[in-house]
Amino acid sequence: MLAETGTALSRSRVAALIEQGAVSSDRAPVSVKAKAVAGSVYVLTLPAPEPAEPQPEDIPLSILHEDASLIVVDKPAGMVVHPAPGAERGTLVNALLAHCGDSLTGIGGTRRPGIVHRIDKLTSGALVVAKTEHAHAALSEAFARHDIDRRYVALCWGRPDRSDPRLARREDVSFEMDGWIRIETDLGRHPSDRKRMAVVRSGGRHAVTRVRALESFGPPHAPAASLVECRLETGRTHQIRVHMMHIGHALIGDPVYGQARSLPKSFHDSARRAAETFDRQALHAERLGFIHPSSEEFKTFHAVLPTDFNNLLSELRRNP
Repeated sequence: MLAETGTALSRSRVAALIEQGAVSSDRAPVSVKAKAVAGSVYVLTLPAPEPAEPQPEDIPLSILHEDASLIVVDKPAGMVVHPAPGAERGTLVNALLAHCGDSLTGIGGTRRPGIVHRIDKLTSGALVVAKTEHAHAALSEAFARHDIDRRYVALCWGRPDRSDPRLARREDVSFEMDGWIRIETDLGRHPSDRKRMAVVRSGGRHAVTRVRALESFGPPHAPAASLVECRLETGRTHQIRVHMMHIGHALIGDPVYGQARSLPKSFHDSARRAAETFDRQALHAERLGFIHPSSEEFKTFHAVLPTDFNNLLSELRRNP
């Protein structure tokens, strides 16, 4: 197929365009079932992008990078990425529609931002969004290949450590160099609560998280909390949160997978209050790296710790 568009299209998108009569040969529309003939010239005429259903909203954005192909934002905790029942307005998509405007060239025939990955509503940090069909296809493929550098930082209860005999006995946990702990399970919907995810023995999707402790707070022999680094080899729903709960180190403040725990009385009262009242999972997407679809150079973007996370971390560090 010949198309003077410079645009990468998925097979499903091309098939849909053929059914719409957008592909022709010798000025005659081509059928989906027609076989390609050697030497023939096929012309693809892309229809004008249709307006997106979500409405633009003038919502401030923290932009880490923007060019003609994509935009990288630092999503705040509390913002939903994509409109859904019960969250039709105030989403990142609504904000991007207003911010990007005519620079969105149309993805799937619709003038909309190309969401290639998501961050939970109550998780903050770096997120990349495609502005063109070519960037959307390239980034989607990179995420599908797990060819993305994603570094999260989190605050968890206790300290995940290879010296913990409970972790050493787990078949789904292994230990690597430089303190890394590898968690490898299948994740699927919780059998009794469809809003939650869980480690499952069958019917789930393969998930791998690597985690290591960066800093711990409390007695050296039994830390009460830790700052940890998490690396995703796969990108499943709630993956870090479920895996941290699975190994007994749920994230502080996690409203779904967390535990009703408190810091020991040896901590300052302000630190104890800060941990007990932290109203979201203490999880932040700190770094995002990928090959840029246009320049083909590897780019890395960093999102600084948000105020609430940084305040809690500072209180934990105050403890003797």
